[in-house]
Amino acid sequence: PGCADVPAVVMAAEAEDAGSCCEITHYVAEFVEKEFGSDPKSLKKLPQITEELALYKRNLEEQVLTVSSEVPKKIENAFKNAENSKRLLSDLLEKNATLSKSISSHLETAQPWMEELKVSIGQIEEIERHLWYLKWISQIEELSDCIQQHLMTNSVSDAANTLVSMAELDIKLQESSCTHLLNFIRSTVKFWHKILKDRLTNDFEEVLKQLHWPLIGPPQSQILAGPSAANSAELNNNLETLFIQLLKLQMSDELVTKRKQLPEKYEVPPSLPIAIPIQLMLLPLQKRFKYHFSGNRQTNTLNKPEWYLTQVLMWIGNHIKFFEEKIQPIIDKTGCSLDAKLEFSRGLVMLVLEKMSADIPRLLYDDGLFCHMVDEILLFEKELHSAYGYPNNLPSCMHILSEETCFQKWLTVERKFALEKMDSVLSSEAAWVSQYKDIADVDELKAPDCAETFMTLLLVITDRYKGLPTAARKLQFLELQKELIDDFRIRLTQVMKEETRSPLGCRYCAILNAVNYIAAVLADWADNVFFLQLQQAALEVCGARKTMTELQLGQLASLESSVFDNMIDLLERLRYDMLTRQVEHVFREVKDKAKPYKKERWLFLPSQSDQAVMSLSSSACSMLLTLRDLLLQLEQGLCHSLFKSFWQMLSEKLDLFIYEDIILANHFNEGGSAQLQFDMTRNLFPLFAHYCKRPENYFKQVKEACVILNLNVGSALLLREVLQTASGKMTDAVAYSEQPTAIAALNEIGVYKLAPQDVEILLNLRTNWPSTGK
Repeated sequence: PGCADVPAVVMAAEAEDAGSCCEITHYVAEFVEKEFGSDPKSLKKLPQITEELALYKRNLEEQVLTVSSEVPKKIENAFKNAENSKRLLSDLLEKNATLSKSISSHLETAQPWMEELKVSIGQIEEIERHLWYLKWISQIEELSDCIQQHLMTNSVSDAANTLVSMAELDIKLQESSCTHLLNFIRSTVKFWHKILKDRLTNDFEEVLKQLHWPLIGPPQSQILAGPSAANSAELNNNLETLFIQLLKLQMSDELVTKRKQLPEKYEVPPSLPIAIPIQLMLLPLQKRFKYHFSGNRQTNTLNKPEWYLTQVLMWIGNHIKFFEEKIQPIIDKTGCSLDAKLEFSRGLVMLVLEKMSADIPRLLYDDGLFCHMVDEILLFEKELHSAYGYPNNLPSCMHILSEETCFQKWLTVERKFALEKMDSVLSSEAAWVSQYKDIADVDELKAPDCAETFMTLLLVITDRYKGLPTAARKLQFLELQKELIDDFRIRLTQVMKEETRSPLGCRYCAILNAVNYIAAVLADWADNVFFLQLQQAALEVCGARKTMTELQLGQLASLESSVFDNMIDLLERLRYDMLTRQVEHVFREVKDKAKPYKKERWLFLPSQSDQAVMSLSSSACSMLLTLRDLLLQLEQGLCHSLFKSFWQMLSEKLDLFIYEDIILANHFNEGGSAQLQFDMTRNLFPLFAHYCKRPENYFKQVKEACVILNLNVGSALLLREVLQTASGKMTDAVAYSEQPTAIAALNEIGVYKLAPQDVEILLNLRTNWPSTGK
């Protein structure tokens, strides 16, 4: 171990300052002390240590000599490299100066050439632009000449194809800044488009005339008035040829024709222009529509919007078969994705939108006319979408009704008529009578007429605004529904307060049934897909406006709450208050009739063995008869779910009352205990057996008290001993260990609710103890 420490000692000594003799002496002394100590025998290691130190010294000297000889050589080489680098840098600087002077001189000499070359390049680019300009003009003129030649040879189809190429060129040149070129090609396209369209339009209209277009009459009359079989094939060929040629003009038509659009305030979604041939087919119907429903015509009246709406639906219905059988196959041959009957419907719907936008400003000041128009529009929309498959993403009447002024008027009118309906319903004679009172299977909720009518009103409002195009508008209607629900709840509360003196009366029960019915329907609506979508929309709106807490937003997002939660909570609170008032009233009646029963002389009643037959205590008859009659009355007045809540709440109060005010307030001999048990198990509990299988489970305290009071003396003594053992008459540790034994003993005799302390009290109420047990 000493040999291994030699280098460590030497290296430690070298690491210190060489001039510090004290430290060296200190290290040497430590080393000697460690290696030799006070044992003389350890001096045998001295030759070996001396030899190792000498060897280490020689190694160090060799390293010092090597380093001292190599370092000067490295320094010398580094110095030489630095000199060479300096020389190279000087040469490079000289070359750089020379080259810089040469470049400057060359630039000065070449500057005039650069100026001349720049001018030449600009001229070349200008010439190239001119050449391209001329090429475009040449191409346009060439296409124009082709169209002219095709028209001269009656090749209308080729002329239409060439016009398509010219229209594509027009679109391609739209990014150019050459305004004259753009004007030239646009005017050329417009020129030939008009010629071709006029020519094809005349021929197309002639074919339509031969087909007796438009088909005004019903389908039966269309068959009778149809073309003969000989002309049918030729007409169909002409129709197909002209229709396809007109379709080719669609691109150029979109370039040169300015589309007629409704004002931006209506926020009508953008849609593609209607195909040209279908536009031409719409023209005669548009003329008829404007003739009959504009100006001073008798058919143009504000109080009869159904006239023009019905007319449009009739036109769509009359022409669907023609478009499906004649036009759609032609479109399919061209490879287009157009829907012929949908294009036709779009054109007619636009007529309705224009008519609505013109009429609505005059209807805003007449609630009756405005409401009638909205009703007719909603019926029109329903049939348009359901019968004719009109998509929701296309312009529709609902976009006109969604305009701010019109929409606010609609909301106001809906609110006004809804409140009037509520007033009318609540004031009617049959307001608090169920429509289905004589049909037991249907009348489960026993909802009065006013509640059913009100929920039908809300359902109708939902159907009316369900087709609105934006979620924001739907949410405004949802808020209106919430306002109406709250208003109806307040009205129910006011009527209820007038009936508080007779909480068991028919009207009070009807009000309670109404509250329960509305809450149940709203809870059912909360799971409806439509209202779930509105919930998501409300989540997005509230998140953007930060009008809800993070907890509320989380509950909405996770569907833990619904859009009707606040309303349902208020209704359930009202329902609970009304039920509680009924329970309290019945409880007071029963409690009042129970006074003689409370005063029964339980200590002096004869034992069961002394009686031939056990019978109900006479003092309990009035109490139980009153309870029975009131239960029957409320069972008939309340719906099943409400009555179930009622009797369960009542049984809980009766259980506590009989236990505390009758049982705990008296002492019982053997006969008294048996009589109490008979009164409860054979008379009170069976009153509730009509409503559940085990009524005694709702009177647990009374049932278990009867068990304790009617234990035979031996069992009672054993039980009291167990309870006393566990109640603290022994040390705390022992009592704690005995507690489970007491509970197990109680469970064994059927006592689960009463605590051991309560059982001890009940045992002390017994008087039939043997003299030695006291």
